[in-house]
Amino acid sequence: MSALTASADSITTVNPATGEPLQSYMLATASGIDDALRTAHETFLRWRATSLDERAGLLGKLASHFRQNARDYARTITLEMGKTIVEAEAEVEKCAWACEYYAEHAHAHLADDRVETGALLSYAAYRPLGIVLAIMPWNFPFFQVVRFAVPALAAGNVAILKHAANVSGCGLELQRAFLESGFPRGAFSAIVIRPAQVESLIADPRVCAVTLTGSEAAGSSVAAMAGKYLKKSVLELGGSDSFIVLADADIQTAAKTAVRARFQNCGQSCIAAKRFIVESDVYDDFCDAFVTGARAIAVGDPQDRSTTMGPMARADLVDDLRRQVQSSLSMEARLMLGGHRLERPGAFFEPTILADVRPGMTVFDEETFGPAAAVVRVASADEAIDVANASPYGLGNSVWSRDVERAESLAERLQSGLVFVNSMTASDPRLPFGGVKRSGYGRELAHFGIREFTNVQTVSVARSSP
Repeated sequence: MSALTASADSITTVNPATGEPLQSYMLATASGIDDALRTAHETFLRWRATSLDERAGLLGKLASHFRQNARDYARTITLEMGKTIVEAEAEVEKCAWACEYYAEHAHAHLADDRVETGALLSYAAYRPLGIVLAIMPWNFPFFQVVRFAVPALAAGNVAILKHAANVSGCGLELQRAFLESGFPRGAFSAIVIRPAQVESLIADPRVCAVTLTGSEAAGSSVAAMAGKYLKKSVLELGGSDSFIVLADADIQTAAKTAVRARFQNCGQSCIAAKRFIVESDVYDDFCDAFVTGARAIAVGDPQDRSTTMGPMARADLVDDLRRQVQSSLSMEARLMLGGHRLERPGAFFEPTILADVRPGMTVFDEETFGPAAAVVRVASADEAIDVANASPYGLGNSVWSRDVERAESLAERLQSGLVFVNSMTASDPRLPFGGVKRSGYGRELAHFGIREFTNVQTVSVARSSP
């Protein structure tokens, strides 16, 4: 079973829970791509002139549309990538929240920044760029698109989406959502193309910028293309987030949260906790509570509301996770739970916990994109920080301690874009989202996200001559 099958002119998506084909989609032709670009450009020329009040009003309608159609959209998510139906409905609700946030705050986020210079008037204004190409992944197939598209459109840009092939249906459903909410045709377009066609889109002079959420390899490739054609780019890439548990932490609460932080969405999240770094004094207690919580995960049909973890999104991802686990066990990691593919149709892997993990082991050094947790023993808080930073990635970290001031102080030393104290790392429309090092660059969400794809234009008006 693979995530999809392909022919010369189409792709067919596959249900990862069953291995059965879902739907075939025709690939866009060269003329179809040009039509999409022409329509988007023509729409941009009109869209940029609309008022912020009009754009905000449409975002409010889009939020209502998501809620009214949540069950249908969630079902598409579940069928195409295996997310449990409960989590899929929560993802659609989060899309509605993001729409409402920008409907309310776009005016403030895009307001001119006045500067006193001695001129009659000086300010920085935030002008739209034009067409922004979005290359998006499959693991949050609605929200990761919305968290880019909503602020971009609010700022006066238009968007073209190249979605991951195995969630092609989600991409087209999103296009429908924007249209049915009243956005003009061409404001948001989804096209089904192969990765090899991406460079021609980036090269097109009508495309002004590109954003990608995906793997390090994909990010490096797209960044090189964007640099070649001098296009603005934002990259949100992988992560190997640490979940630091200090000796004075509330162990039971930390362990309960750790289960969710690692295993929600079957562990397939860039900001999922992956390396659990625990002080020696509480190491055994944390491991026991962590294993107990993970044993209670109900793995099964993602359309069943009693299921708490569905399949991985593709069979090749299962194979890669199994390789990482087996490699680490050969290096003397200790298997505390799981470790195997489930013997049933679909891309199912057991909830897995490895203890006694050290730097140099595969599950420490590589990003694990699936339901496998690596637990690391450290002697002190200082060692915990060093171990957390001993990764090429720098997306998010979580620190657990009853001494909040101390945890905040430690946060200053963590090399990541996000730090959460006594809670799991999560994205929130009100807060900037993004990483450092090999986790990418640029920021999404909050006022940072809406300004990423704007021309920050300086305007200075001289005083009248005497």
